[in-house]
Amino acid sequence: MKMALTGQMRLEQRMKLAPRMIQSMEVLQLPLLALQEKIEAELSSNPVLELDEEKQDSDKQSAEIDNDTEAIDQKELVVNEDSDNVEDFQRLDDISEQGYSDFFEQASPYKPARSTGTDKKLEALQNSAAQERSLHDQLEDQWALIDADKKVKAAGNVIIDYLDDKGYLTVRLEQLYNKDKQNFEFEHLEKALDLVQNLEPAGVGARDVRECILIQMAQSPQDTAFESRLISDCWDELLENKLPQIAKKLNCSIGEVNDAIARLSKYDTSPGLQVGRNENYAITADVIVEENEDGTGYDVNLADARIPNLRVNNFYTRMSKDRKLDTKTREFLQQNIHSAQWLMDAINQRKNTLLRVARAVVNRQEDFFDKGQLYLKPLPMSVIADDVGVHIATVSRAVAGKYVQCSQGILPLRGFFSGGTETDDGSTQSWDAVKAKLQQIVDDEDKTKPLNDDQICKKLAEAGVPKIARRTVAKYRKLLNIPAGRFRKKY
Repeated sequence: MKMALTGQMRLEQRMKLAPRMIQSMEVLQLPLLALQEKIEAELSSNPVLELDEEKQDSDKQSAEIDNDTEAIDQKELVVNEDSDNVEDFQRLDDISEQGYSDFFEQASPYKPARSTGTDKKLEALQNSAAQERSLHDQLEDQWALIDADKKVKAAGNVIIDYLDDKGYLTVRLEQLYNKDKQNFEFEHLEKALDLVQNLEPAGVGARDVRECILIQMAQSPQDTAFESRLISDCWDELLENKLPQIAKKLNCSIGEVNDAIARLSKYDTSPGLQVGRNENYAITADVIVEENEDGTGYDVNLADARIPNLRVNNFYTRMSKDRKLDTKTREFLQQNIHSAQWLMDAINQRKNTLLRVARAVVNRQEDFFDKGQLYLKPLPMSVIADDVGVHIATVSRAVAGKYVQCSQGILPLRGFFSGGTETDDGSTQSWDAVKAKLQQIVDDEDKTKPLNDDQICKKLAEAGVPKIARRTVAKYRKLLNIPAGRFRKKY
């Protein structure tokens, strides 16, 4: 077999993304807070990148004063006997105020003690709220004060370890018991569970919602005998909203059952969420939409006041061009300068693209900003891509994770893009607007005779939204957390 090396030429097309394009797409997709974190990280890692801070108003005012009047410290100090020279002696008194006091203190053999100012970081740390303790930590502190047998205490620690964030025990006691690994018996688990259910907040340690409410009623100082019977004997009928059967079973009126249900609604079905860490993060709007002064349209602006202005340090720029430096140093500086320039270009491109996309969306959805959710129109991303003159993937990245602050509230920018259906008058209406109309129909219904899904379809058709199937109404009703008609009925 003969082996030989041969060369071939082949012409083909490949799509290859340059690093600069990849970075631009990543920056475009970042929300405002994430972009700030990226800028801070780049400032820490890139030595040639720095903040381009603007001069404060006080600095501008002082500069204007210095330009209008002749600088007194540039005049020659002359003390003659034929004049009082008040101005010259005033200059001597003002030397300490011009920043020379530190120099005199360093040169003098005697340095008076100077009162140090407050540490801003330490002051901010002292004024910040302490991190809330978790439910597990608080229950362990309470359990440590319980007077019980050692085996019961050990079983209680195991139970506390298996409580979820809502305070429920989602594991059966039989699964917690393992005689080969633990030094307590099953009856110790039962005793420990009774003690854990007496801890605060009331209701922790329950195995279901029914037991959680019963625990809270047992610890309540009020008379809850009727509510206890309602929960213990008629739980299944209560879940099915069969109030007439409950009234017949308990030998009472439906009004008494309704009053008891109103009192039961005050109990917390997730007691564990009362304590612990609250990790709700604030949403920061990327785009601000405001009605203009003449009331004929809307002004769209970016909420980019927190994004700092960046620049490349001039000293390092000159250093990178100095032929006297070694090659490695120059390559290091040039690489960081290119990286900094790419980041600044990507931020500017993000601002430009996001602003153009937001303005195109506002122009297409002006009825929504004027009248509300019911007037939201179907808007494919391809339409905005054609208006802006970019690819549809660019629009998708531009609206990802972005929020709009307007008179309707703070809304996700992606929420303005949705499909829809055609109404009787030939116009189109988005599915979100259909959901809003469905919610409005359910809110306005007679609760003693709630509408079923077929009746809601007819109501939507009367409102100008035809061609809505019953299964579509059922799907949207579940998405809106609206129960079925028999569960919405009021007796």
